[in-house]
Amino acid sequence: MKKTSLVYLLLVFAFAAFGQKKDKDGWYTLFDGKSLKGWKASENPSSFQIVDGAIKIDGPRAHLFYVGKVEKADFKNFELKTQIKTEPKANSGIFIHTEYEEDGWPGVGYEIQVNQSHGDWRKTGSVYSFKDVKDTYVSDNEWYTKHIIVKDGKITVKVNDQVINEFDESKNRGDIGDSKKKLSSGTIALQAHDPESVIYYKDIKIKPLP
Repeated sequence: MKKTSLVYLLLVFAFAAFGQKKDKDGWYTLFDGKSLKGWKASENPSSFQIVDGAIKIDGPRAHLFYVGKVEKADFKNFELKTQIKTEPKANSGIFIHTEYEEDGWPGVGYEIQVNQSHGDWRKTGSVYSFKDVKDTYVSDNEWYTKHIIVKDGKITVKVNDQVINEFDESKNRGDIGDSKKKLSSGTIALQAHDPESVIYYKDIKIKPLP
C-alpha cells in the first residue's frame, strides 16, 4: 500500500472515531440514536433518556448541551435539522449560540421554541421573546422536521420545509447592549422545561456554513 493511501485511511478512521465524519452534503450527525455521547446535561440529567433511537425528554428542568468533537462544539453560521415529536401540553426549545450552564435557564444565545399546545402563547418556531410565532403548523404526537438556519446575523426557522419565521438581529432586536442573548457563536442545547412536558428528538444533524 502506498504511504499516501495509508495516511488517508488513517485520517478517515480518526475522524470517524471522533464522530466527525460528514456526509457528501456536508452534514454531521450529532446524536447516534444509542447514547448521549458528546452531550452533557445540566442540573437534572435523569430528564434525558434514550428511547427507540430518540432522546426522550421527560422530567424537571434541565438542558442537554452538545459538547462533542464536531467544530469543537462552537458553531457560528450553520444549518441544524432534527425530527421532533411533542406530547400534549409539552414545552421545549433548542438553544443556539449558547454555552454550558449548570443551573437555570441558559442566559447565552437564543431559544428556538418547541410548543404546539402548552399554555405559553409563543409557539414552535419562535425566536423566544424576540420574534415570536403565534400559530401552530403541526400537531402533537406526530413527528415533524425542524430546520434552523443561522447565517450572517439572521435566523430562519422551517417546519416541514415551510419557512415560519425569519429573524434579522439588526432589525428585530434593537439595542443589544451587554446582553448575552445574541448571535455570536457557541453550541446547541435541548430543553427539558417541566415534569409535564414530554418531547422526543432524533436525527439531529448540523451543517457548518462559511
